Amino acid sequence: MLERSPWPWRTIGAASGLIVLALVTAIVLALQVWTGSHTSPLARAVLGLDLVSGAVPVIAYAVAAIAVVALVALLARAATRRRLIVALVTTAAGGAIGGALVWWLSASNTFGVALDLTTTLWAVAVFAAVGLAVVTLINGPAWHRLVGSVAIVSFALAGYIGINADFGLDRTVADVVGVSMHRTITLPPVTGTPTPAPTLLADGALWANWHAPAGMPSAGSQTQVVIPNPASGFRARPAGLYLPPAALTPNPPALPLVIMMMGQPGNPDPSFSAAVLDRFAAQHDGLAPIVLVADQIGNPAVDTLCLDTARHGKAETYIVEDVAGWARTHLHVLQDPAHWTIAGYSNGGECALSFGVKYPQIWGNVLDISGEEFPGSDRAGATLTSDFGGNRAAYAAAKPLNELAGHAYPNTVGIFTVGSNDAAYRTQAKAVYAATTAVGWKTTYFEVLNGGHVLGALNGGLEEGYTVLYPRLGLSQPTPTATPNP
Repeated sequence: MLERSPWPWRTIGAASGLIVLALVTAIVLALQVWTGSHTSPLARAVLGLDLVSGAVPVIAYAVAAIAVVALVALLARAATRRRLIVALVTTAAGGAIGGALVWWLSASNTFGVALDLTTTLWAVAVFAAVGLAVVTLINGPAWHRLVGSVAIVSFALAGYIGINADFGLDRTVADVVGVSMHRTITLPPVTGTPTPAPTLLADGALWANWHAPAGMPSAGSQTQVVIPNPASGFRARPAGLYLPPAALTPNPPALPLVIMMMGQPGNPDPSFSAAVLDRFAAQHDGLAPIVLVADQIGNPAVDTLCLDTARHGKAETYIVEDVAGWARTHLHVLQDPAHWTIAGYSNGGECALSFGVKYPQIWGNVLDISGEEFPGSDRAGATLTSDFGGNRAAYAAAKPLNELAGHAYPNTVGIFTVGSNDAAYRTQAKAVYAATTAVGWKTTYFEVLNGGHVLGALNGGLEEGYTVLYPRLGLSQPTPTATPNP
């Protein structure tokens, strides 16, 4: 009787290992060029790999599936009652550990949000598969252990890609490692000082006076700019900049300005705003606001609270003086508060609320997408201790809703959006909406259906926000249903 050759399984293991090694090498290469200029074709190709759709996730999932088949086949070849029992126990234990880990991360609010069902299923599946692979590492031949080791790596990689795709905010390797792929440009100061339209809905409004010229680009541009920090000294990353099609014409009009801030951790990436506004611009003769995506956190691992603190630097001064000041002198924008919007998502949403409350003379519009109610609300106890030295009065004074009474709001528009199934942030958004309405803001509250606290909430919030803002900013003809309603 001929002995079955183990070589086919060795081939499967080697092939799987090579594929996984190639993917891991690509990520390592991206890390190695993190601080480089990112101009080489190889570096840009690696950094530009799409982790949400396309070939990379398909390959990762396929390799993981092949690894499961290989592990089952190895187990079948050497099946004994004891070995099968061990495999069932380790697989079940792995799945249980994965589920328990997600539960603990959600219960402890480690990421500031509850993790959804998709992420939970990925964690359970990955840990269960790792549990199955552990059997090959116990008293098996060397090539069994090799296959098991490669399988564990492939499971971890597939799980990371799957969970990352569920969140949807880091689409590429560059996003994951915090490297911007946008071209850095330098803008000279604008000549002259643009004057605001005399009134938003009179004959001076852009929608009534602007007509797209021949040859206008069909989409806006996305670049990045380095904003000096003379007032704050805050160490921020370059800001993302979106210029709509109308701004790219030979004689562009002065446009409304949006200063946008993303979540923490996160990148000052203009692509999310650009994707939404390009669609709006296509329906309105190329008109859209200029969007400056500022970095309010600097270090992605740090929540600066959008305040001036001894611990994290002058993040508030950076946005209010350095960023706003640079925008006023370097971008061809309308200058009155009614045409200026402070916007943000998640951590950036709380920052937008904070700045809108404190500085109505700068920003007449606030777009708060899935924002916190106050700085550090997801870990209030730790924030009180670490950032306010236990001073409850100082922490209370920094909370936006407590500051509302200290300012006048003759003409502030507020848009508050949140995922309908984002329970904690939904409660906070309703509280903010009610408090700002009570002091006279013209407010809109909107729930993105099943948006969670991820990409769906961001995109839905941007869509609703600009639907409300377009007539307010003079970019579209006002209608009774398009103006903000309490």
